[in-house]
Amino acid sequence: MVRRRAGRLVDLEFDILTVGMQLQAEEGSFYGFSLARKLAEETASTALTAHGTLYKALGRLKDSGLLDAVWEDPDIAEEEGRPRRRLYLVSGAGVRAQAAEAVLREGEAPAGKAAFA
Repeated sequence: MVRRRAGRLVDLEFDILTVGMQLQAEEGSFYGFSLARKLAEETASTALTAHGTLYKALGRLKDSGLLDAVWEDPDIAEEEGRPRRRLYLVSGAGVRAQAAEAVLREGEAPAGKAAFA
């Protein structure tokens, strides 16, 4: 299990915010399955071992105020013959947290390499 460092995002959370912002720019909001598909395309993350892992991380980010979530209009889902989707938006706090984490990660040595090597 990955240990969380105080004030930091774990890899999956960072990837969710990064990819979520891309999807949000393209589509206005995003839902779990579209995020999972884009994560698989865009990242080399091995943290996503099951969709349950993704939805738990989405819940943590929402509870932390880094994501906003609303249920889509049930009429849209009914017209398309599928269940309603929970739609997510990266909040302003989420944008700031992702940017801060990106800066911190830029200064770190790659995993498995000594900082002085």
